[in-house]
Amino acid sequence: MHWNVITNNFNYFLIGAYPEGPLGGLAMSILLALGGIFGAFWLGLLVGLMRISKSRTARILALVYTEIIRGTPLLMVIFWFYFLAPIAFGHTLPEAESALIALIVFTSAYIAEIVRAGIESLPKGQSEAARGTGLSRYQAMRYVVLPQALFNMIPSFVNQFVSLTKDTSLAFIIGVNELTKAATQVNNRTLNAPTEIFITIAVLYFIICYMLTALSRRLEKRINRYQARDR
Repeated sequence: MHWNVITNNFNYFLIGAYPEGPLGGLAMSILLALGGIFGAFWLGLLVGLMRISKSRTARILALVYTEIIRGTPLLMVIFWFYFLAPIAFGHTLPEAESALIALIVFTSAYIAEIVRAGIESLPKGQSEAARGTGLSRYQAMRYVVLPQALFNMIPSFVNQFVSLTKDTSLAFIIGVNELTKAATQVNNRTLNAPTEIFITIAVLYFIICYMLTALSRRLEKRINRYQARDR
């Protein structure tokens, strides 16, 4: 086994080819994952609220958005933003930005459905009781319904964010120097340790996803303690 190849190229896996060069490797994968999670959550929350809006136009727009995006492979969405950006914006987006936007748009469609289902799963009496205290529909949603629904959505959010983290590997298709591309470049250069190289990146992806899952479990336990204390 040629594990010395991993040792000699570990810096490349972490930050790319050279410290002074463009960010790459594991660092780029983490940035894509964090940016994708942040952007997809807020966009998905907005679209999810539109799905249950009283406005028929908002509901139709959100429905069309979610159905089109969820019915399209992520790889195709990445190609959309990378190859259609020059036509839509008049200039080419950098590869990393194209991949990040595609991840946000793709994942937000699934987050929107999670938000819609989470809110609709709550008893209608919660909203009616909040409205009965004098709160407006917006206030009832913000202060009563949404906090409870978001807590119930945590496991689904985590599953989706773990999938997004693994999906960052598709960014190498358009030349983003993330972890999978870094591993491929090392493999093409050495040609004698593919097993060790791809086992290593599998372990790195597992560590990232496990940390994300562990963090969500810790957050869920903390919320449970606060809820139990308030009862």
